[in-house]
Amino acid sequence: MILSDKRILEEIERGSIIIEPFRRECLGTNSYDVHLGKYLATYQDRVLDAKRHNEITHFEIPKTGFVLEPNTLYLGVTLEYTETHNHVPFLEGKSSTGRLGIDIHATAGKGDVGFCNTWTLEISVAQPVRIYFGMPIGQLIYFAVEGDIETFYNTKQNAKYNNKTTRPVESMMWKNEF
Repeated sequence: MILSDKRILEEIERGSIIIEPFRRECLGTNSYDVHLGKYLATYQDRVLDAKRHNEITHFEIPKTGFVLEPNTLYLGVTLEYTETHNHVPFLEGKSSTGRLGIDIHATAGKGDVGFCNTWTLEISVAQPVRIYFGMPIGQLIYFAVEGDIETFYNTKQNAKYNNKTTRPVESMMWKNEF
């Protein structure tokens, strides 16, 4: 079940959903619009290796915007910091973003109950497109959870993305044993 606008507001009042900064005008019928933070990152190497730490270079989006190019993976970050304590958050692109040929995530659209952070975006584009800090980039949708949670993401010993950040975070796949 997807939460409605009224239910999202109720959960914010209860403190089970936290969105900072929260702007009422960003609340849709059953979603909340999130915006592009001021930092992007790209991987330093063109060939990535899943078994090693692939380092990234951060840079700030200029006031004049930044042109994303095809065939490059950009890591972005949401302006909004969120916490979700009783629901499963899903980050989806906005139709206006998609109509510009911008994909905001390759596979990581679902958050875990207990996720407390900004969202790193895995941005790719179909053709060159100029983007700007603060532009609407996606929307959060919240699903109800059936059953009790045994371990929340923010209490997991092996959680790789718990450090609070305002910058995009690279893949931590290399921390897995395989």
